[in-house]
Amino acid sequence: MPNAHETLARRVAAEFIELAQVEAVALGGSRGVGGVGHDPASDIDVYVYTRGDIDLAVRRGIVAAVGGASRADLGMTFWGPGDEWLDAATGIHVDTVFFDADWMADQLDRVLVRHEASLGYSTCFWHTVRGSLILEDPRGWFAALQDRGGGAYPGALRRNVIELNHAVLRGLLPSYSTQVAKAARRGDLVSVNHRLTGLLASYFDVLFAFNEVPHPGEKRLVEAASLLARRPEGMATDLRDLLETATTDLSGLPVRVDRLLDRLDALLATDGSTAPER
Repeated sequence: MPNAHETLARRVAAEFIELAQVEAVALGGSRGVGGVGHDPASDIDVYVYTRGDIDLAVRRGIVAAVGGASRADLGMTFWGPGDEWLDAATGIHVDTVFFDADWMADQLDRVLVRHEASLGYSTCFWHTVRGSLILEDPRGWFAALQDRGGGAYPGALRRNVIELNHAVLRGLLPSYSTQVAKAARRGDLVSVNHRLTGLLASYFDVLFAFNEVPHPGEKRLVEAASLLARRPEGMATDLRDLLETATTDLSGLPVRVDRLLDRLDALLATDGSTAPER
């Protein structure tokens, strides 16, 4: 039986699917079928797949039609087009994200056909498609997209993601580990945080690709990685020690980075086809 969050998501979807510009609507994020988990404060991520812009006045009307809002921030474009509001009756946080349908289809082609890697989060949109619960899909477009994304992790993609992201972890003059060490020596906490973020993005991209699992996004990453069949020894402990050291003992930070990456390399070395050269 649907809970209050899914019920509200379905009401939102039912309004959007009436618009000519909307191809499909799905529930994603932590409350989708591919989420690692959620808590009572988790919002609902409603993904609206479009073939044209939806006027902001129309979007305001949809918020009103599903019960109104105690607070609303509509028409945002900071992280891509989206509307967010707090449902007036329940207080549930609704996060509506608008994806161009053709653009999302190309994101699957990017990884499944062209096997293109990126620095961090290479396969997150593939995970988004696979892990969504279909709410409205009258022509079966999104179901077909999910079917395309339901196959095995391509070997060429695995290799490309690992090679690109492993290369920037250390060894190069401008590698993340080198930049972290330099920032630590000068006591630059903002720079330490910035470069650690990049290092961890590529670290997890390597780890999920090694396991042939699409990257689940930036939330609950330690929990998600702990479910992988193959992971570095002491991973969760090493990550906690690394992040705590970044705020308490900058002088010890390079050692923690090396330990984290040494154990990742040991894991990669168990598969000769992906063992990196340093």
